[in-house]
Amino acid sequence: MPQTIALVDDDRNILASVSMALEAEGFEVRSYSDGAEALRALTLQPADLIVLDIKMPRLDGMEVLSRLRRQSKVPVIFLTSKDDEVDEMLGLRMGADDYIKKPFSQRLLVERIRALLRRLEPPAKDKDGKALPNEASVTRGDLVLDPNRHECTWKGEAVTLTVTEFLLLKALALRPGHVKNRDQLMDAAYGEHIYVDDRTIDSHIKRLRKKFKALDAEFAHIETLYGLGYRYRDQ
Repeated sequence: MPQTIALVDDDRNILASVSMALEAEGFEVRSYSDGAEALRALTLQPADLIVLDIKMPRLDGMEVLSRLRRQSKVPVIFLTSKDDEVDEMLGLRMGADDYIKKPFSQRLLVERIRALLRRLEPPAKDKDGKALPNEASVTRGDLVLDPNRHECTWKGEAVTLTVTEFLLLKALALRPGHVKNRDQLMDAAYGEHIYVDDRTIDSHIKRLRKKFKALDAEFAHIETLYGLGYRYRDQ
């Protein structure tokens, strides 16, 4: 079954050109020119990934994302204009997995879509069809990460994380006390062939901290080492 991409943008030229590019890559594409229409349709018939424009009439991308996140962890890539830095950061804090600026390379968009979808692939199987051993859970004090179920708990309480947030946290928690620079975190969350700027990583880290502090005001285990990067402290 082809994976389904929902494309939401009020620019019909973008809908047409990006739909053609994605269909040429083997994706099934459902296009929407209106946020309200997209939200209704996606509630009834979810997609594997959503490419969502921020600036739209009636119901903008921020509101669509906010409502989606109440019920779904579906990966979301925001489309933004070059002057929408504030909206980019806000969108990431609200739960978008990535963003790409207009005008954009369709090749780059396809690569980012593939990178996000790879994270959601089912466990690999051997030649006899048997599932290969599951990836071990990561436990660091009160933190437990289960990569196979994409679940995170802190002191027994569930923490809802996007795919990107989960991968960043896992990269830090796997080697507590060791500093990960932004390039290493980009590779962990996006893959070696996808580039995002430093601000994107910083915004994801800020959102991670906020989610943990909502459960535990004393949470201070993700440390910033200015000029170097980040590390996880499990003591």
